[in-house]
Amino acid sequence: MQYIFISIFLFFTLNVNAQSERKIVRKIYKFQKELNLEFLDPKTTILDSLGQLSFEGLEFYPVTTKYRIKASFKRTPNEKPFLMKTSTDRLPEYVKYGEASFEIEDEKIILNIYQNIKYSKIEEYKDDLFLPFTDYTSGDGSYGGGRYIDLKIPDNEFIILDFNKSYNPYCAYNKKYSCPIPPIENDIVLRIEAGIKDFSEH
Repeated sequence: MQYIFISIFLFFTLNVNAQSERKIVRKIYKFQKELNLEFLDPKTTILDSLGQLSFEGLEFYPVTTKYRIKASFKRTPNEKPFLMKTSTDRLPEYVKYGEASFEIEDEKIILNIYQNIKYSKIEEYKDDLFLPFTDYTSGDGSYGGGRYIDLKIPDNEFIILDFNKSYNPYCAYNKKYSCPIPPIENDIVLRIEAGIKDFSEH
C-alpha cells in the first residue's frame, strides 16, 4: 500500500511539474512573439524606415528552462545613486537596488540589479528593476553591447531571472538611441545561450 501511495504521489508531482514547465515555456514564447510584433508595427517599431523594409523577424536562442533561474535576492538599501554610462553622452541616474545570487554550471554568479531614479518616482514604474549584463556570447552570437532583463521588486528573498526574456538595447537596431552600458560587475563568465541573438539586417 505504501509503495502504491508513493507511486501515485510521484506521478502527481511529475505531472504538476511538467504542466508548470509547459506554462512557463508558453509565456516565454508569448513574450518573444510580442517583441517581434512591436518591431513589425510602424506605430511601435524602433527601426528606421529602411530597417522596417528589410525586417524579417528577431532571432532567439532555443527556449530552455535551464536559464530561468530562481536566484537569491539581497536588498542593498544604503547604496548611493550614480550616473550610468551609455552609448552616448547621456548619463541617466541609477541606484544599485540589490544583488541576485545563483549557481549555474558550477559557477557562482552575483549580479547587480538596478533601479532608475527618475522612473522610481513615477507610480506606474516604481516597482521596476533593471538587469543589464554581458556574457561570453556578447559579440559572439548575441549583441556585443550586452543585453537587458526587466524585473519587478520581489516580495521575498528570491527573484526569477529568466534569460529567455533577455532583449537587446535599442541602439542594437538604431544608432539614434542612447543605451545603458552594462557595468563590468555584471559580466557573466559563461555563455548564456538564451534570449535574443544579435541583430543583423537581412
